[in-house]
Amino acid sequence: MQVLKFGGSSVASAANISKCVSIICKAIELDKTIVVVSALGGITDNLLLCAAAAAAADEGYLETLKGIEQRHLDTVRELIPVTSQSSILSMVKKTCNELEDIFKGIYLLRELSARTKDHVVSFGELLSSRILSASLLALETANSWKDSRELITTDTNFGHARVDFPMTQKKITAYFQNSSSGLFIVPGFIAADSQGITTTLGRGGSDYTAAIYGNALNSSRIEIWTDVSGMMTADPRLVSNARVIPDISYQEAMELSHFGAKVIYPPTLQPVMNKNIPVWIKNTFAPQDPGTLIERISSMPGNSIRGISSIHRIALLSLEGSGMIGIPGFSKRLFEALSRQQINVILITQASSEHSICVGVDSSQAALAKISIDDAFSSEIQAGTVLPLFVEEELAIIALVGDNMKSHPGISGKLFGVLGRNGINVRAIAQGSSERNISAVISTKDVKKAVNVLHEEFFEATYKQLNLFITGAGNVGRRLLHQLAQQKHFLLEHLRLQVRVIGIANSRKMFFQEEGIDLNSWQNVLENGDTMYLRDFIRLIHSKNLRNSVFVDVTANKDVAMGYEQLLQKSISVVACNKIACSSPYQYYKKLKDLSKEFNAAFYFETNVGAGLPVIGTLNDLLRSGDKIRKIEAVLSGTLNFVFNHYDGKTKFADVVRQAQEEGYTEPDPRLDLSGTDVMRKIMILAREAGHAIEMEDISNHVFLPESCMKGSVADFYLAMEKEEAHFKKLLDVAHSEGKKLKFVATYENGKASVGLQHVGTSHDFYHLYGKDNIVLFYTDRYPEQPLVIKGAGAGAEVTASGVFADIIRAANA
Repeated sequence: MQVLKFGGSSVASAANISKCVSIICKAIELDKTIVVVSALGGITDNLLLCAAAAAAADEGYLETLKGIEQRHLDTVRELIPVTSQSSILSMVKKTCNELEDIFKGIYLLRELSARTKDHVVSFGELLSSRILSASLLALETANSWKDSRELITTDTNFGHARVDFPMTQKKITAYFQNSSSGLFIVPGFIAADSQGITTTLGRGGSDYTAAIYGNALNSSRIEIWTDVSGMMTADPRLVSNARVIPDISYQEAMELSHFGAKVIYPPTLQPVMNKNIPVWIKNTFAPQDPGTLIERISSMPGNSIRGISSIHRIALLSLEGSGMIGIPGFSKRLFEALSRQQINVILITQASSEHSICVGVDSSQAALAKISIDDAFSSEIQAGTVLPLFVEEELAIIALVGDNMKSHPGISGKLFGVLGRNGINVRAIAQGSSERNISAVISTKDVKKAVNVLHEEFFEATYKQLNLFITGAGNVGRRLLHQLAQQKHFLLEHLRLQVRVIGIANSRKMFFQEEGIDLNSWQNVLENGDTMYLRDFIRLIHSKNLRNSVFVDVTANKDVAMGYEQLLQKSISVVACNKIACSSPYQYYKKLKDLSKEFNAAFYFETNVGAGLPVIGTLNDLLRSGDKIRKIEAVLSGTLNFVFNHYDGKTKFADVVRQAQEEGYTEPDPRLDLSGTDVMRKIMILAREAGHAIEMEDISNHVFLPESCMKGSVADFYLAMEKEEAHFKKLLDVAHSEGKKLKFVATYENGKASVGLQHVGTSHDFYHLYGKDNIVLFYTDRYPEQPLVIKGAGAGAEVTASGVFADIIRAANA
């Protein structure tokens, strides 16, 4: 004997029922079959709405009932040939008339008991199972319809009745032994007490019905037919990359179903475990899919984690106080107070100090729980030895489930590590001694992000998703976006990294798209975006609460740099091309570094010094490996190096600077470069990264620009340089007379920093520095005489963008 159960979605329409009929006809070729049927999808809810409306004296219940009747009549007419419709249409009308009489009684009495509710909702399964039976008969597929209320006996706990298994087994065995039929159709969900009064097995109880029949008859297999192709590694509504679990143990399936996996009703597996009956989860709409096999021991051990599940609408109840320490019976009294109100405890955790105990319950029961518990501990609360119960709501439980967790150390560490890196605070944790489940209580708003990052960590060898929010779409920003588009497939294929740009902003507009912006048309969508307000841009990043979020600053805007704090505090990584934050007062720089550590958010700014050159990264590697920086010498301005490499006294100095600006090597106001201010910022950042607290005013700047060049607009600046050509020519001639070149050099040694023009001879590392190249010399304990040299292009939008790109990849791997 095999048992097939079809859920509400599988019988929601005539077309769907036809699919069920095809599956049943194939099944009966293999073995005797019992088919358990749920109500048509949505009917149970509609019946309860009718009952509630009638109890509230709302005559609208009549219209709802009419809709229920019409839906069943339409299903019959569409499903069954006209010549076979008469008796089943009559049954539907008679049943709905009976329902109307019941609702009329509820309406007159203004009363709706749990017993009456059970009687009302039983009509859904009675109707659907009779319709399915009739449709099979119309196809000349013989079957016997049997009312489950005559076979399954329960107590009188209406709404969630407990099965009397000895009596039920006796009845089921007797009935099926005396029947010669090869196919039986029975309604799920419903049963009766010893007096024959209708009871129900709880919402989702049709699965349980199938298990009860399977247990009583020692069935060869049970198939649960639903609208998904098996149990999934996570809720596919939350995780787009969730996949079917091919094989799972009874215990794992029970844990997942308890913690929110809706594919199977939690109590279903208990009856079949005792008989070692395999259970298949199959898809009515894709019957060829293999589905999920639930058995005693999974034949596919595989991953240490089998699935991730979650329960929403959780309230955390915390009882604490010094009067609890060392006093037996506190936990007993707490659970008794909850039991008296029939409040189910979902999660329990207690501090080893015995100072507090915490339980998770359904949010709808939190207020009642507080009243009951505060009453139970009223004397201790009045004495001040126990605090009034503290209730936290808007919480959820996420759970990792897997039989193999116990043989894989470090699962908890990975769980809390990945949550911490994404700014997800854990309010409570629990793990059973079987090590089959690790549960954590988190904020409801973090559930989607939490489940996704955990799924990536434990299941997705395929890829990790990175969500970018980019401010700045100018010269460097445009090239960065082009590089991201160009490398999209490479990153996915070789680094298993799915990089999505979720938000883009410039100084005027901003645009967000949670599925990711098409980088081939970003300019058009940005131009049609919303007005850019930095506070709104940051607020939207926070509200989206996406996993692995990275804020990328490709501006030179001070306000943007001052916003990093708000991002890091939410565990959003920051990649900054903008030098302002790291060259701001030391206190803010250090605060950002500290926030990065505290909230597990990457803070990278490699392009602050040397564009795409690995200057800061190398410096940090030296320090992390135990080396100590003694001295730094560097040419850090690609602009100034370009200018002094091209200035030969024949072309005016102003024209060389103009050429540098036209080729994109200077700031919009070239005086930031030529005054040495930009170089001061860079050497200060290197000194700070080397571990020294230094401010801009601590740096000596030997300015070579005449005072007249520093006044007025940029246009005035160029005019002033032309007038001061003799000054620049003299600087060049003096250097040439010594056989040397002009280089703008930054130096840091013994806590002191300086920048300025130097005459560099042929033996110096800086002499053969051409074009826009930068060079940095690190003198350290390990490189005391022959320095570690980093040299290459230190300016230009393309190389700067590539440096930002590299920081983004580092943030993904942080």
